[in-house]
Amino acid sequence: QVQLVESGGGLVQAGGSLRLSCSASGSIFRINTMGWYRQAPGKQRELVASFPSGGRVEYADSVKGRFTISRDDAKKTVYLQMNSLKPEDTADYFCNVVVLTTMLRRSEAWGQGTQVTVSS
Repeated sequence: QVQLVESGGGLVQAGGSLRLSCSASGSIFRINTMGWYRQAPGKQRELVASFPSGGRVEYADSVKGRFTISRDDAKKTVYLQMNSLKPEDTADYFCNVVVLTTMLRRSEAWGQGTQVTVSS
């Protein structure tokens, strides 16, 4: 199975920065897409940023110009650099990956979630 471990969340003042990390492990042959989602209390989970292999990075309109997604395939890790944070960014952030397993099957996995709280 594929496992994801997230870190980097916390409490920060408006205008501050945080960097989230997500590392994948398990029976991975190749990583396809790595991305980040977030969910605020009482709201639907939404895509924040996506980084497909060999593809174009995508961002939610609300975070363009402030957030940057990157990936290190050698370390099987994806990052989310969050700058100029706003109270509206407060949410639980989840890492998501789509991989080709060592059995040559597509598999999707979710991280446990990391809390980001931005105060006014």
